[in-house]
Amino acid sequence: MIDNVGDEEQSNKPIKRLSVFYYGVGHMLNDITSACWFTYLLVFLTEIGLPPSDAAIVMLSGQVADGFTTIFAGELIDRFGHFKIWHGAGSLLVAVSFSSVFGGCLPCKILGSTSSTLRTVGYSTFAAIFNVGWAAIQVSHMSMVNCITVNSSSRVVLASCRNAFTMVANLGLYAVAFLVFSVNRSRKIVDVENQYRWIAYVSIAIGCFFVAVFHFGTEEPRLKQDIEGKGYARISWSYWFKKVLYYQVAVVYMVTRLVTNISQAFLAFYVINDLQMSQSSKALVPAIIYICSFIVSVLLQEMNWSGQRVKAIYSAGGFLWLLCGAGILILPQSLNVLMYILSTFIGIANALVMVTGVSMQSFLVGEDVNGCAFVYGSLSFLDKISCGLALYIIESYQNSGPVIHENISPYYVFSGSRFGLGFVPAICALIGIAVTCSMNLHNPVPSMPLEEPLLA
Repeated sequence: MIDNVGDEEQSNKPIKRLSVFYYGVGHMLNDITSACWFTYLLVFLTEIGLPPSDAAIVMLSGQVADGFTTIFAGELIDRFGHFKIWHGAGSLLVAVSFSSVFGGCLPCKILGSTSSTLRTVGYSTFAAIFNVGWAAIQVSHMSMVNCITVNSSSRVVLASCRNAFTMVANLGLYAVAFLVFSVNRSRKIVDVENQYRWIAYVSIAIGCFFVAVFHFGTEEPRLKQDIEGKGYARISWSYWFKKVLYYQVAVVYMVTRLVTNISQAFLAFYVINDLQMSQSSKALVPAIIYICSFIVSVLLQEMNWSGQRVKAIYSAGGFLWLLCGAGILILPQSLNVLMYILSTFIGIANALVMVTGVSMQSFLVGEDVNGCAFVYGSLSFLDKISCGLALYIIESYQNSGPVIHENISPYYVFSGSRFGLGFVPAICALIGIAVTCSMNLHNPVPSMPLEEPLLA
């Protein structure tokens, strides 16, 4: 698609370190708010008295809004481009709406009512608005990769850097949460709301700072501009539906996101209810996971990538998640200290599957950059809808407290949290491994290492 020799050589050239950094921080607002969303939303809603089934509806409403927005955002970006405008508009919407998700029920305050139905509608509305903005950021930022470069190693490096800063964002959130939970003890519903309101405000401030850094340091991708200037037709949806690789990548990306999101959503319930750990563990255990993920993500950026290596690393991460899932299912309360060791391996596994799972989309797109936003949008749609439905089903059957089975062990608890954290991600990882092994990933252009290794 690139017929200008100079542009082709430039697009094949490995990316410099600073450019990778500027791109990598562009998803920080999404990442830090997403960490709060998946880790604490269900906990927050149940702690303020919302029934688990209603809390599941709030989560589902956000995921559905996110899923459908990704489709429309992908189509419009492919038609008109302007990645940074979409990114900036989505960031504004996220910043304005996120505090309302954790800041109390605004319609309840206006109408002077505290009915469960009104609270569910109120929280669901702001959850949907927040996820519309979140989807605009995600699709524009992820699809930019393919229009910045066609070099396969550079694309994986950009995805890896993005994943590394996802870990930074998550660690930032858990550091803030740890301080808030330690300083401000919750005794009443209003105390719980104040805790999460402060967490939301600080998260937005941190995220918006990095949005400014991204917009300052990242130019609108040249490849998209070149394509539009030369009059290339937008690639139709049917083009992708005829590719077997599209369906393979879709399944792998969907189950990969299920692994990370489902495990994140039930981690806090698991460590508090099932393992009877301290309140601070709601922040400490996730922090360990993301420290390990960050380290692995940075190390992965130093590799020279090929299709076979992507498949091998993904399979290794999936197999590690199978072992972690088995450990979560059998871990008794009396040995809850082992959760810190399990967290280390979960973090490693998450980084391996996420970096390679996202990178598979770049192998699918190849040089067909004029339809890349649809690829990311449609695959994200599958991710959001499947995740929302899975969380809704598991949370709907969640008990208000743990169920102790005396015939197994007086210290063993099996609940929806243990099922959601251990069994579901493990099965998804197994599916991901099976589909990955059947893929035939071709490098779009000869793979070249980074011009400036990030750890040099």
